[in-house]
Amino acid sequence: MSWNPALDPSIPIGDAVDAIETVIVARARDLGGFEVRRALPAAKRQMVGPFIFFDQMGPAEFLTDQGIDVRPHPHIGLGTVTYLMKGRIHHRDSLGTDQWIEPGAVNWMLAGQGITHSERQDGAQRLGPHSLFGLQTWLALPKSREDDPAAFLHTTKDSLPLLEGEGKTLRLILGTAYGESAPVPLGFEAFYADATLAPHASLPMPDNHEDRGAYVLQGEVTIAGQTFGTGQMLVFRPGDQISLKAGAQGARVMLLGGATMDGPRHIWWNFVASSRERIDAAREAWRAGDWAHGRFHLPPNDAAEFIPAPDR
Repeated sequence: MSWNPALDPSIPIGDAVDAIETVIVARARDLGGFEVRRALPAAKRQMVGPFIFFDQMGPAEFLTDQGIDVRPHPHIGLGTVTYLMKGRIHHRDSLGTDQWIEPGAVNWMLAGQGITHSERQDGAQRLGPHSLFGLQTWLALPKSREDDPAAFLHTTKDSLPLLEGEGKTLRLILGTAYGESAPVPLGFEAFYADATLAPHASLPMPDNHEDRGAYVLQGEVTIAGQTFGTGQMLVFRPGDQISLKAGAQGARVMLLGGATMDGPRHIWWNFVASSRERIDAAREAWRAGDWAHGRFHLPPNDAAEFIPAPDR
């Protein structure tokens, strides 16, 4: 989920970020009924381009009356993308947005100076068994955009560029790649794509971005004679010509990256910022709980409860 379910002391902040690691093995976490695999941030790689948080949710199966129920919580200094393969999530936010997130659609939430939202599987969805499989990512905002007003944009699956041929299908979720541009207005350099490869099909990585990575969602891929499987994120050196080749069962791979960020970021709970002072100010504003006049407001259509800030 887009809230940080555990404050992980191994997450690097500020100047504690180490050198680049080329292979990241996503860390599995049990969130009470379903598994989340977290690839970013990692001990030796905080970001790939602006991507600072990368979670795989599920695959999970829920029984009747079960599902995720994330109460309203705040964000600053980032944009979130929820991208589903199976299932639905009900998004509500402090702008008044009330939107169901469905497979293949893009839901871009710009936190900027501050937004509050909830993520639930509720209503008729809980009347029977249902599934959840998807990805949630955070993109850190450039310093010049950290104080932007909050915004939310929903883009349907059919509105996204689709490239097909030679045993591969690629849908561009965000940014620019392979000569195409996604319709979501970012205002900074990034790319994010969902690629499905037939057995033994090859796909070159886009070469118009400095930072590039690939997350193996399903199957296996081979790069320069090395094979990588599900749950591994591969980070490539700038300028290298890289091609991914699917294994005998095919593969589904998420491609991501963009311009190298303008410095490391501090992360605390759900907040991302270029300075500790920004984090401190947001933490105190949330703890103050002045929903009528303060920095943060609860979603008007989901205001009965909220997640308190952690003690540390």
